[in-house]
Amino acid sequence: MPRHRLPYAALVLLLVATPPAVPAQPAATPPNAAAARPRDRVALEQYLDWEDVQNPQISPDGSTIIFTRRWVDKMNDRWETSLWQMNADGTRPRALAQGSDAHWSPDGKRIAYIARGEPNASSQIFVRWMDAEGATTQISHVTEAPSALEWSPDGKQLAFTMNVPVRDNWRIAMPTPPKGAKWIEAPKVVTRLNYRSDRIGFTDEAYRHVFVIPADGGTPRQLTTGDFNHAAPSFSADGKWVAFSAFRVADSERMFRRSQIYAANVETGEIKQLTQSVGNNGNPVYSPDGRHIAYLSADSTDHSATAETKLVVMNADGSAPHVASGTLDRPIAGQFWSPDGASLYFNVESEGSRNLYVTGLTGAPRPVTTGTHVLVVSNVGRNGLAVGVRSTPTKPNDVVTFTIPKTGAATTFAQLTNVNDDVLTGKKLATTEEIWYPSKDGLKIQGWIVKPPDFDPSRKYPLILDIHGGPQSMYNVAFSFARQDHAADGYVVLYTNPRGSTGYGIKFTNEIKNAYPGKDFDDLMAGVDTVVGRGYVDTKRMFVYGCSGGGVLTAWIVGHTDRFAAAASLCPVTNWMSFVGTTDGAAWYDNFEKPFWEDPSEYLRRSPIMYVGNVKTPTLLMTGVQDLRTPIPQTEEFYRALKMRGVPTAMIRMNNEYHGTSSTPSNFLRTQLYLRSWFDRFAPGPRATTAAMQ
Repeated sequence: MPRHRLPYAALVLLLVATPPAVPAQPAATPPNAAAARPRDRVALEQYLDWEDVQNPQISPDGSTIIFTRRWVDKMNDRWETSLWQMNADGTRPRALAQGSDAHWSPDGKRIAYIARGEPNASSQIFVRWMDAEGATTQISHVTEAPSALEWSPDGKQLAFTMNVPVRDNWRIAMPTPPKGAKWIEAPKVVTRLNYRSDRIGFTDEAYRHVFVIPADGGTPRQLTTGDFNHAAPSFSADGKWVAFSAFRVADSERMFRRSQIYAANVETGEIKQLTQSVGNNGNPVYSPDGRHIAYLSADSTDHSATAETKLVVMNADGSAPHVASGTLDRPIAGQFWSPDGASLYFNVESEGSRNLYVTGLTGAPRPVTTGTHVLVVSNVGRNGLAVGVRSTPTKPNDVVTFTIPKTGAATTFAQLTNVNDDVLTGKKLATTEEIWYPSKDGLKIQGWIVKPPDFDPSRKYPLILDIHGGPQSMYNVAFSFARQDHAADGYVVLYTNPRGSTGYGIKFTNEIKNAYPGKDFDDLMAGVDTVVGRGYVDTKRMFVYGCSGGGVLTAWIVGHTDRFAAAASLCPVTNWMSFVGTTDGAAWYDNFEKPFWEDPSEYLRRSPIMYVGNVKTPTLLMTGVQDLRTPIPQTEEFYRALKMRGVPTAMIRMNNEYHGTSSTPSNFLRTQLYLRSWFDRFAPGPRATTAAMQ
């Protein structure tokens, strides 16, 4: 999704001048009593017992796996993480410590990880010995959160990234306040845009830099300086250099963020730029022998080419870069070297699934695994045992292992954890059917129909169309508690990957380049038509919702069709002109060829608010109050216009949420309940009825 706040757009101000008569809003209808769930269905409150697993890592000797186990702290309404350890065959699982992001030392005798420590329960770096004593030391005492830990090959140092606050150096000759005076706090002076993944937005607050710290504890030493944001440090084999990606913040103010690969000398601080290509270069990883660096490169001049990311290998001095992923036209992530340095593994998204691939240094990639699942492989041990996290429509994330096949692709996996069996035991789950269907212009679109437990095609069910964000992202076949919850409540859920999604090639992704929203609307409506054609959908009780890019398309849909009984637009963009200057993304050209001061026509044509005069569908709006990506004034503009037109609407301002509405556990529950309560309000009825009753 393209990534806060100015006065309401001129369009809304014009509407205010001559407001139409506002009809009375229908009285709320309570949820249908017949919708009470059987005990063998997933219950929403079970989300508070839900767990997740992340980042499994095999020890250097291949005997042990450490992983992060994520769980809900019900009393403090937040997700917590714990480090767990088990044998490589899954036996003897046991908790190690509170924390996350664990990494084995090169000799396998220690792990480094992030956990809360002093001062003030802030994020700090810890090192734990993996012997029987298990001695643990907090080695950092920093004031900003460290991340991206990386051991030096000799195990003596750790590299990491951390924010460095930027101080306001604009001094004015303010008079001294009278003794005892209580003057207002000085203003925040902003002189640059600082785009960061942790949502700083318009601020001079910090740049992210690379540091090293002794593994036994000590004072962190900053390796990088300047108005750059740095990421993903990787040590060379001799420990003398650290490679990383970085982009100059000032450049992103004018055009696109363009990152390059650099290397810093650990002793002298000398920095060399290793790449020169146009576009984004990131995630550098030195080969085990230190002769090469593998990195990901999107050699493009705009943000719409996310699907053409390539895996590139160059010499350690930056010379002779060449594509190692061949002609593979799919999103690539998480590359890592084989232990012998002869090949590279990487995860690939394609058509709703994710699998592991391998390639030699000169190219010719091939799949290592196949299957309809989302498999994220973390690393491969010297014995060829691979470890990762796997999920399917009916199996939540769990740690799995498999042996790298010498030929062909692995299709079977040893599941080592079952962290949600206690929640799902005795529960009937929804089933998921994959569909392919032609859009209005004949383009083939992939989607999935989630059917309630004990589904009966002779009955009529309410339908929810669930639209993904991005728009350059991919809905997949991983387990979804949200969709299982909707289905357990009696809904059929349709989710699709309309044009603009990743995982289908760059041409498919760029079908909406400078034309969004547009034909993706046709793709979504063709999907609804396909499901309606199956004969089991109650067409008077069809609903639509989505967040971010899905919120954009929901707001667009209600301005272009009345076929849905109710809609919910979450964290949307509704006015591209006011959006581009207030979002925490710095680029002005995310969806348009020119800035609006040169040509506003496409900004207006693609803005859902321009079609608010057509809206008859009751439309709920829901956005996090801390959202800087699609800031809440976007929601306010659409809400006000709907109110002035007399369209049934409500605005929910979610507390403690940035971009999205469900990161806080209780807010996930609220989001699910508000959605279905809104749908019930305008199309109440039993969750399924016999066809004869229609």
